[in-house]
Amino acid sequence: MEERPKAQITIGLLAFFASFWILFQRMQANQNPIYAIGIVFLLLVVMLVLSYVIITLLDWINIFDLKTNAILTLIVLVAFMINLTIYLLNS
Repeated sequence: MEERPKAQITIGLLAFFASFWILFQRMQANQNPIYAIGIVFLLLVVMLVLSYVIITLLDWINIFDLKTNAILTLIVLVAFMINLTIYLLNS
């Protein structure tokens, strides 16, 4: 497997698991397990798609190497997840 797809999948999964604890706390507050599983699955798909798109765009711009692009993508995805968590906890 090439380096870019491995980086995209790894960064997506790292961002997902970095935010999983907060989602786990949110799922415990909700009594519907189907809803909780749906949210977790949806978040996993969103993180994988966003990591693919961001790393592809950064690679297309070609300013940094793949490692730097992966770190920047991870920072963006974790910041996105923190904002989403704050939104979910306040609603």
